[in-house]
Amino acid sequence: MSRASNPASNRERGVALPVVLLIVSMMLVTSAAWFEASLVEARQAAAVFDQLQSFHAADGALRLCARALIGGAAPMPAAPAQAGEPQQWRRQDTFEALATMPASTWPGSVRPPQCLVQAWRIETRPAVRAFLITARGFGAMEEAQSWLQLQLVVDGMRIERHWRRIVARPF
Repeated sequence: MSRASNPASNRERGVALPVVLLIVSMMLVTSAAWFEASLVEARQAAAVFDQLQSFHAADGALRLCARALIGGAAPMPAAPAQAGEPQQWRRQDTFEALATMPASTWPGSVRPPQCLVQAWRIETRPAVRAFLITARGFGAMEEAQSWLQLQLVVDGMRIERHWRRIVARPF
């Protein structure tokens, strides 16, 4: 008996190919989606790592500048004539001209971190010396920057530190 003469067998033989093609295409779409999701996660992880790198560079620069200022290794900025928080750190040309690099390099950063020390006159406490230290750290790319500030108040032998993070780049 020949198989070609059985009509039910001919119908069953034609169903297998579309089912296999459907399963293979579903597997292909699923694997492409997983691949795309893993690429997005890798990019996000790299961005987080870059941001952490810039944060640690800025934090290190802030600590080094504060230590140098307290220890007398850094030049004391002149006291400003007017009271109020210094604003020079907000202007790019001023920051770039006056900022120092407390470390010549920083591991994993495209540029060494920078800091700017500005004297600050507090109206309510005229006997104290106050400083605003602003630090900028970089990640593996120049766009990844973190800005940190430390308000340092020296009252005789007592030193007050008021730390704050700058959320947005000032320029």
